[in-house]
Amino acid sequence: MIRVLVIDDSAVMRNFLGRVVASQPDMELAGVVSDPVLAIDRIRQSAPDVITLDVEMPRMNGLDFLGKLMLAKPLPVVMISSLTRHGADATIRALELGAVDYIAKPASLEEFQGAAGEIAEKIRTAAQARVLRRGRHVPAQRAVAPSSVSFGRSTGMGTIIGVGASTGGVEGLRTMLTALPGDMPPILIAQHMLPGFTGAFARRLDTICEMSVKEAEDGEDVLQGVAYVAPGGRHLLLARRRSSYVLRVTDDPPLNRHRPSVDALFQSMVESAGAHAIAVILTGMGSDGAEAMLELRRAGAKTIAQDEASSVVFGMPRQAIALGGAQEVLALGDMSRRLKELCAQGPLA
Repeated sequence: MIRVLVIDDSAVMRNFLGRVVASQPDMELAGVVSDPVLAIDRIRQSAPDVITLDVEMPRMNGLDFLGKLMLAKPLPVVMISSLTRHGADATIRALELGAVDYIAKPASLEEFQGAAGEIAEKIRTAAQARVLRRGRHVPAQRAVAPSSVSFGRSTGMGTIIGVGASTGGVEGLRTMLTALPGDMPPILIAQHMLPGFTGAFARRLDTICEMSVKEAEDGEDVLQGVAYVAPGGRHLLLARRRSSYVLRVTDDPPLNRHRPSVDALFQSMVESAGAHAIAVILTGMGSDGAEAMLELRRAGAKTIAQDEASSVVFGMPRQAIALGGAQEVLALGDMSRRLKELCAQGPLA
């Protein structure tokens, strides 16, 4: 049984989340408390497997509590987030601090009922996650870019990098991207994330990376030194326009239950870049990206999957490895080094 502790200052949310947990055959409610101060004693008493945590609460902010928890007693935490810019920014910070996932706070009774199944699945995923003790330090501003950086230059039909991630991917992408120089080939990112949160994610990365990071827009040219994040709820695809690459952002149906989908991104790279591509699959639940990564490998692309020891959830990398799509399996801390090595060899193909 998965023991769940609910921490939320809203009586409505406490009641709703408590009922969701109690209705699942594989879960039990370890407690329901209104603020983190009360939660400290409850954690000691009931030893929960997963915590759901609101951000804005009395006596102690949810982010402050999360930072202390990850230092003292790391546990899988699912954040309860409001669909506001402030809420999205706070959620991204929470994921950097060690939260496994987040749930967008429903706005109506109808949305409450419709979200129950998704919430239960996120709690189950969190219960399987690998959570490590960590400090609260995360980079606060962009590092100084080297003088050789040339932002905004077209890459023609040269090397292009695609990255797919899900649960744990926010921290994984931060770790990888902040270690890359600003003159890297373009990077296209499909991170499973809801609308309203990808903009905050891209803005946050842009402040701490040497590369420029932005939310992708339909029809824009693909430029060196820029990482493009798929907008939440939309697919990001790579296309050709004459002798250069261009982005397509579409509302096509979900693929593997996801939009954005890693398979959709990687499949478009098979068609548009082929052997010029480098594909990376990071931590995440499920199998999204595995089949298209195999197609990329067969097309001559370089393909890399994150290893189990450094993954929060090993589902997506495991499937890519099992299908034979991953040429290399690397720890998260080695990803940026390997990407720099591959790109230093010159344009692929």
